[in-house]
Amino acid sequence: MNVFGASMLILVCGLSASPGARADALSAVQVLREGGCGGIQSAAPALRPDASLDHAAQLWAKGATLEHATRDGGYVAERTAGLHVSGADTALLDTLRRSGCRTIGDRALEDIGIYRNRREVWLVLGSPYAIPARSQVPRLAWRTLVLVNAARARGADCGNRAFAPAPPLRLSATLAEVALGHAADMAAHDYFEHQDRAGHSPAERVRAVGYRESLVGENIAYGPETPEEVVRGWLDSPGHCENIMDPRFAEMGIAYSPGSATRRGLFWVQLLAAPGRLDE
Repeated sequence: MNVFGASMLILVCGLSASPGARADALSAVQVLREGGCGGIQSAAPALRPDASLDHAAQLWAKGATLEHATRDGGYVAERTAGLHVSGADTALLDTLRRSGCRTIGDRALEDIGIYRNRREVWLVLGSPYAIPARSQVPRLAWRTLVLVNAARARGADCGNRAFAPAPPLRLSATLAEVALGHAADMAAHDYFEHQDRAGHSPAERVRAVGYRESLVGENIAYGPETPEEVVRGWLDSPGHCENIMDPRFAEMGIAYSPGSATRRGLFWVQLLAAPGRLDE
């Protein structure tokens, strides 16, 4: 699951298929930003060329939506905008000034990717999603707990299975540390599985730190940017929803870790557990 910010498409004309079309397009965009589109708006810093947005522009040109192209290109965006340009090279600067200045001059957009195919050029501009600072972890964990407990208090339909209201969960620092370990490992090694690289299951990872449990469940996600998005996604998925609504669970740990350059979104792990009795 992945969620992007607002996206915008603009179709304009004015570019040819010359070998330097990509460089010409980038140069034209930079000139317009730095000159405030001929002085009609404030100047903006030059955009940074980004290889993942180059890939996104190519996917968009091949028929993907801008949102899906940006996601599949590996760029985690707070916001994106697209410009599709075609026609005569000599008209490029004027055409972009007349038709795309509001987008080109948007100071919130920081990066650019370009794809050229003969007489057409696709430009994708984006602002990267800002990974939450580690100092925000307690606040985000508490917010996630509030959302999960609100769902448990309401009851939920998880696919074809209805769940009555369930008692609230409490946060567990131990479960949070185990969740963080798995999230960080997935992020560092670019995989997305409940079983870790050593072959350990969620229950085995929990037992390894001395946590006494009678039942363990785990939800994972890649891409959501906020507690609201990740909890909504889990509740919309029957299996994940059943874990959240299971009345046997009493404790929860939640953690996230930012991915690498190829997968820059957040990896989320939610651990749910029913503590075992001391005599078990």
